[in-house]
Amino acid sequence: MSDTKAVRIASVKYAGDCTLRIRWVNGKTMPVDLHEPIFRVKGMSPLRTKEVFAAAGRGEGGHSTVWPGEIDMGADRLWEMTLEQAGRSDAVEFMRWRARHGLSLSQAADALALSRRQVAYYASGERPVPRYILLALKGWEVEREEAAA
Repeated sequence: MSDTKAVRIASVKYAGDCTLRIRWVNGKTMPVDLHEPIFRVKGMSPLRTKEVFAAAGRGEGGHSTVWPGEIDMGADRLWEMTLEQAGRSDAVEFMRWRARHGLSLSQAADALALSRRQVAYYASGERPVPRYILLALKGWEVEREEAAA
């Protein structure tokens, strides 16, 4: 879905108890706390051991973080978690809206009557998504549903 560089990982470093420090190809370096999935998802239980968790590395092409035992987590989900934990749920909502409807940056820009550049800022988390844009996403979805009915 994504046509931004933000969702590719440049490097991964262990940062402490269930936390990684991820450097993204967009130049940002941000921590992400993985307590929740590690203790909720049965397949991630080996990561509860510090030695295994600390062995995190960058997956092929930067599209994931990988651990021993064929455990991995996609860059898209890690980016969402990073933004959520940084208080940027607005950007996550915008990203999910695009993904739900399979919209490219250009298609999203056309749907919202915005410039492609502005949509790219919102999609990458570079700029906050204003409340009126978040409301426009909901209105756009309602119009589409009504047109399909």
